Amino acid sequence: MSSKRQILVTNALPYANAALHLGHVLEYTQTDVWVRFQRMRGHECYYLSADDAHGTAIMLKADEKGISAEQHIADMRAIHEADFKDFLISVDNYHTTHSEENREFSELIYNRLNANGHIAKRDITQAFDPEKNLFLADRYIKGTCPKCKTEDQYGDNCEACGATYSPTDLINPVSAISGATPIEKESTHYFFKLPEFTQFLKDWTRSGAVQPEVANKLGEWLDSGLQEWDISRDAPYFGFEIPDAPGKYFYVWLDAPIGYMASFKNLCDREGMDFDHYWNKDSKTELYHFIGKDIVNFHALFWPAMLSSAEYRTPTKICVHGFVTVNGKKMSKSRGTFINARCYLDHLNPEYLRYYYASKLSGSVEDIDLNLEDFQQKVNSDLVGKVVNIASRCAKFIANGNDGVLSANIENPELWAQVSGAADSIAEHYENRDFSKAIREIMAQADAANEYIAGKEPWKLNKQDGKQQEVQDICSLGINLFRVILTYLKPVLPAMTAAGEEFLNDSLNWDSVQQPLTDHKIEKFKPLMQRIEKDKVDAMVEASKEEAAQAAAKPLEGPLADETLNREPIAEEITFDDFIKVDLRVALIVKANHVEGAEKLLQLILDIGGETRNVFSGIKSSYKPEDLEGRLTVMVANLAPRKMRFGISEGMVLAAGDKKGIYLLEPHSGAQPGQRVT
Repeated sequence: MSSKRQILVTNALPYANAALHLGHVLEYTQTDVWVRFQRMRGHECYYLSADDAHGTAIMLKADEKGISAEQHIADMRAIHEADFKDFLISVDNYHTTHSEENREFSELIYNRLNANGHIAKRDITQAFDPEKNLFLADRYIKGTCPKCKTEDQYGDNCEACGATYSPTDLINPVSAISGATPIEKESTHYFFKLPEFTQFLKDWTRSGAVQPEVANKLGEWLDSGLQEWDISRDAPYFGFEIPDAPGKYFYVWLDAPIGYMASFKNLCDREGMDFDHYWNKDSKTELYHFIGKDIVNFHALFWPAMLSSAEYRTPTKICVHGFVTVNGKKMSKSRGTFINARCYLDHLNPEYLRYYYASKLSGSVEDIDLNLEDFQQKVNSDLVGKVVNIASRCAKFIANGNDGVLSANIENPELWAQVSGAADSIAEHYENRDFSKAIREIMAQADAANEYIAGKEPWKLNKQDGKQQEVQDICSLGINLFRVILTYLKPVLPAMTAAGEEFLNDSLNWDSVQQPLTDHKIEKFKPLMQRIEKDKVDAMVEASKEEAAQAAAKPLEGPLADETLNREPIAEEITFDDFIKVDLRVALIVKANHVEGAEKLLQLILDIGGETRNVFSGIKSSYKPEDLEGRLTVMVANLAPRKMRFGISEGMVLAAGDKKGIYLLEPHSGAQPGQRVT
């Protein structure tokens, strides 16, 4: 084994504004498995995390709840820590970025950047909410898309047509916080001179510190030219004030990665450890960040450049993973596959998911699919049908035949050598984060053990006179093979391993595989893992759907209630072939009338290019008939006629709706009746 290493490990800090979901759990599982493996190898490995607790969104959510920002982040931290604990995430220190340690390091690093000439200051013009006295990020501005004229779109892109634009391009822009019309206002901002680190970053990103595919992507950004990074935000803002800059605060992404240092300093102060030994620029220790591919720029450009200027060590490696899909598709609230960590834990064993994720994870940036049918089958087949099966088949013969004491000899030295000899190869896979390769190799050894036991048939031999010692030798080897396989799985399945150690009357580390247990007493075997039942998986999905429905039905509690949860859930996906069957046509509203006896309907006579259609539409609450005549809209022209109490409706006009009203869709002003909408 290699000499003892000193390692710091972090995962991306969860934002203190929402509960964890199964996408988060992927990263923390990947990190935890790697950390547990390093500890099993005898290395000194510290795992650090914290809540990312700053920013405008935190401030607004707290205001919406009617509590202080400090109370809000404390509440979320408790939720996050409980989820981590129950998913068996072995963090050595879980802290918060809203801490004195983080304030001190943020100010220290900023002052060093400033002293080194790496901070610029200049005036910029931004959108400003005159009612809330707050500068508005793009996501807090809404209005009508300048391209397709769809209303209620965000300030940087249109969800209807996909166009991107500046908030100043919006038609009738409003603040999503107060509803006021934003004004333009000038403010002084502070910038980190990132372009000055271009050559340093080109060298660093090609040094092996990131995966090759990540280095290639970063290379594109570096070659196209870096921009100075705006590291300041104006009051009001929940965060740390910039030194000697009253009313100016560090942007959340400046102090978030510094939170790694702050969490470790908090641990050092508590345990009497040497912080500088790990973080000084000449440190021989190792530093690993596990992150998702969506935040690579912050960790692989801004962060190492800041550390370099401030004369701290840079990361040994940034380990980037992909996203989680469920059943081959993006996580969806309406399908019940946007599953929160707690919803999963309410229904299923956390080690099921830890194992399944490990069986899928590699050292690459590929997305991971949680296929719920495959999830059930794989856990049941591998863990129950293969691994636990070895112990359950053999333990009763040892207990009944030799009072629980294993044989003094190894019945098949070649098989023992094969299974125990896989340790180095499996260790290399774990080290390289190729967990899926490790799992495949472990299961191959489990297959070999089961084949051996099945071939020897100790249950038959035990019925024959004079064969009892042979049965003891066979089953003792089976227990020893189980022990080796369980050792290999310990980083992934800590709880099952703990139960297995109790059964084996032994403590497992990576060196455990070198010597078998002989003349050793084991304890009574108890089931180590239950099968996943489909009804439990189905119940989890249904509970997730109910959570989404309850959130969608929740009344707005403030001006910035969670936009995504209050929208209509997206329906089941359709294919392009399904969509292309829908014939959308530009229609001129020739005539509009009230419908006698109908509370919601208007009768529309539509011209779709020389042909007229009679359509009943439930838009009466938002439109007067006289205001509609002469307007263009869009209709589904090939919808089968529908007989209604008031007559035949020969199609459907398209509209969007929310709690504020109904909005009839309009094509571009140059469109002509009858044109197909594509």
